[in-house]
Amino acid sequence: MKNSFLVAICLFLFNHVLSAAEVDTALTFSKSMNKNIKAVVIKPDSYKIGKTFPVVYLLHGAGGNYAEWAKKVPGIKNLADQYQFIIVCPDGNVTSWYFDSPVDPEWKYETYVAKELVSYIDEHYKTIAAKKGRAITGLSMGGHGALYLAIKHQDVYGAVGSMSGGVDIKPFPNGWNISKRLGTQDEFPERWKQNSVIDMIYRIKPGSLAIAIECGTEDFFYKMNVRLHDELSYNNIPHDFTTRPGVHNWDYWANAIKFQSVFLSNYFNAKP
Repeated sequence: MKNSFLVAICLFLFNHVLSAAEVDTALTFSKSMNKNIKAVVIKPDSYKIGKTFPVVYLLHGAGGNYAEWAKKVPGIKNLADQYQFIIVCPDGNVTSWYFDSPVDPEWKYETYVAKELVSYIDEHYKTIAAKKGRAITGLSMGGHGALYLAIKHQDVYGAVGSMSGGVDIKPFPNGWNISKRLGTQDEFPERWKQNSVIDMIYRIKPGSLAIAIECGTEDFFYKMNVRLHDELSYNNIPHDFTTRPGVHNWDYWANAIKFQSVFLSNYFNAKP
């Protein structure tokens, strides 16, 4: 009887391991920057038997890297299983802001994330290789980056989210190395405006993007997120806007990604 119980436990654990999400580190090559770049790829439990899966590109914030989401919020593996999508965490080189820098040609992270990485993932993984099967979201710098890339590449992504996003870079002329990517704001004020998400709303095509924005009410980016919500509403652009108590930290983002996942899953599963 005792041996039967142990066998049952072992079988349970064995099956549990088999059904868990799998975390890869992919080594990708950026032709535009002529270098190798790592990305975390999380495959859902049914990946081996499934046909194709939607993909969520999950961006880190300033100071982070490709591995940060998986280390700080290991529960994202469970989200891949629960909602049956692939999660890809690109590397944004600490403070790229996901721009193609007009100042430094070695910083082309818009091209890398929105084109080169998407092509690599579609070629090497079982993805739904179409706009309907792609979404992008992120935190802080990555929240700005997700909206920035989705707005500029509405043929690539069908849904976009932002958690505590720095959606207006203009109030921070000396912050987070932005001036190293765009040049100083004093010298290039129009360039800073053109690359601030809050000033890019006019580029959103009606019905082109499913949008979900959220920010903690004690976050230093909160007021600009409220302004973004107001601008989207004024321009009749459908979107979800969520606020809840919280500051600019991992406790907030670990919770926020759960709500983002529901929104993105609903998008993937919606009938055309």
